[in-house]
Amino acid sequence: MPVPEHSLPENYFNDVYQAHDDPWNFEASEYERGKYQTTVAALPKPLYQQVFEIGCSIGVLSQMLAPKCQHLLSVDIADAPLLKAKHRLQNFPQVTVQKMTVPHEFPEQQFDLILMSEVGYYLALPDLKKLQQQITDHLQVGGHLLLVHWTPFVHDYPLTGDQVHEQFLQLCGPDKPFKHVHGQHAETYRLDLLERQ
Repeated sequence: MPVPEHSLPENYFNDVYQAHDDPWNFEASEYERGKYQTTVAALPKPLYQQVFEIGCSIGVLSQMLAPKCQHLLSVDIADAPLLKAKHRLQNFPQVTVQKMTVPHEFPEQQFDLILMSEVGYYLALPDLKKLQQQITDHLQVGGHLLLVHWTPFVHDYPLTGDQVHEQFLQLCGPDKPFKHVHGQHAETYRLDLLERQ
């Protein structure tokens, strides 16, 4: 099977959100709630100073993450979910919600936590590798990278969740930028926590 050369564009997500304002049922799904609780529980520190959430959608996970952040930058590629995210997070002054298309755009500051939940498989491999380098360059030594992705194959997506995680795990080990701190597999998703070294 040929590997797609292009990441999913903004219009793909605009169409999805035009059809339904919560297309993945983030607000009501018991599955999503349990996965988000597992995600937040996997964080080793009670509080992070500068946090970057790549792909916040309508901000359900962002809302759970916010109390653990001195400052949280949550971004997404599409306008429609960001409107809901901004409304949901309006009572969290430490949260900035912004439109951003990674890896073509990336914040300039350094972070002690970067979270990428359910977004890596939207990228074609060249873009994922570019994003890997940006994350490596902008994560402080001792900072954490938390990856959480759906693992079953989805026809529209350039990569699978497993492919995304395996790409990052190639950066782990002696004389490499990361060490693998924790990993777990659920029936339909996996979670991996890496630490910058």
